Amino acid sequence: MKQSLDMRQGQSLVMTPQLQQAIKLLQLSNQELTEFVEAEIERNPLLNKAEETDGGNNETDSSSKNEQLSLDDSSGLGEAREQLDAPGEDVYEPGTGSDAAMPAGNSGPSAKADWSGVGGNGSGEDFDYTANLSSEVSLHEHLHTQLNLAGLSAADRLIAARLIDETDDSGYMRGDLEDIAEALGADVANIEAVLDVCQGFDPTGVMARSIPECLGLQLKERGRYDPAMQAMVENLQMVAKHDLKGLAEVCGVGKEDLLDMMSELRQLSPKPGSGFSSDASVAVTPDVFVRELPNGMFAVELNSDNLPRVLMDKAYYAEVTALPMRDKEKEFISECAASATWLIKSLDQRARTILKVASEIVRQQDAFFAHGVAHLRPLNLKQVADAIEMHESTVSRVTTNKYMSTPRGLFELKYFFSAAIPATGGGEAHSAEAVRYRIKQLIDGEDADDVLSDDQIVEILTGYGVEIARRTVAKYRESLNIPSSVQRRRINRAS
Repeated sequence: MKQSLDMRQGQSLVMTPQLQQAIKLLQLSNQELTEFVEAEIERNPLLNKAEETDGGNNETDSSSKNEQLSLDDSSGLGEAREQLDAPGEDVYEPGTGSDAAMPAGNSGPSAKADWSGVGGNGSGEDFDYTANLSSEVSLHEHLHTQLNLAGLSAADRLIAARLIDETDDSGYMRGDLEDIAEALGADVANIEAVLDVCQGFDPTGVMARSIPECLGLQLKERGRYDPAMQAMVENLQMVAKHDLKGLAEVCGVGKEDLLDMMSELRQLSPKPGSGFSSDASVAVTPDVFVRELPNGMFAVELNSDNLPRVLMDKAYYAEVTALPMRDKEKEFISECAASATWLIKSLDQRARTILKVASEIVRQQDAFFAHGVAHLRPLNLKQVADAIEMHESTVSRVTTNKYMSTPRGLFELKYFFSAAIPATGGGEAHSAEAVRYRIKQLIDGEDADDVLSDDQIVEILTGYGVEIARRTVAKYRESLNIPSSVQRRRINRAS
């Protein structure tokens, strides 16, 4: 055995702290990004909002116009780093955040610059998004949390999300079901079925369309929605007038029972959403717009109103650096300049990546935008990542808390991803949500005397070119809260 020195050449991705934080910018929502940029502007004297600079002194603007680097300036932002697209294991690789990761003589941000406040999980003092919100939960947040646990298909989640958006702070669903069905390209019966699931959310009575329906939902949960109570709920105007005689006749009960029923009615809440905060909710604004062109194609555009527009004033930077300064002051100004340049490049790269991912989603799901929810195609992160030559983790970050405004409504980007069901004969695969929708259509259209079994549904779907197992049909049927064929036959006989 002997000791020796060898020289080897190799390549590896070195993740600087600034590059890690730039990648994390991708997963910030509009509100989080705005809060972070505001904090950076307060911390960094070289950063300004674009509108503030435009409205400033004309002489200053004129003299520094060619010295400023902005989000709209193509001279500097075309150099945004492609390394922003990196897998999660590279972003969080141990040891990559050390000062030694910075190459000597680098012109990028200093490793000492504090970017630790980026994102909701950051521990930095410059930016704490959650601290700026009330600790109370809004009704919409509460409903969306339950929606994520409801086990609905992606297509039904799209419908449910739209119904939740149509719900006011009092807890009433104000949207018209026919208008929603037309916008989403779905059947009214399907919309009603999803609404029925949503009306089972907490608080009881939420997403009702009227006061009688709201009170009825609460009474059903208590097991007190008998015919007499139903008659009282349907005649609330008589309750308001305290018409005891008329109510007794309508409900078919005596005076003592009627008073007990009215006392029980007073214990119900006509505004189930009143117990939730409306101040802490953050308005959802779209990151991209999708509009249909005259030729039937779809155009995707960034929402420029949501993009932070920041400038670095290089004229001011040159003026300051020309002054005599101590070493610490020079280091601070250098760090501010580096951080400002990196922030502007990162914002540009974030915008380009969101547009790229959204455009590919629209291309893959054009049938949904043209024909409705039944035409959702199977789609996963890898398909989009391969198409745009990015990593899956990048697509995952971009589709988190990002929204798309379309002719069919406002949707979160992640809602367009769904599992695939293989086709017979090796044809194009089918979306799991589209298959669920077709199963529901078959059951809704069955005759009372000819109830379809799961095996018969498998045969019908096979005829449509869908290769599916009976247990999968049963699983999808149960996820739609549809009884088995035996139970449906019993229900038909009883009716």
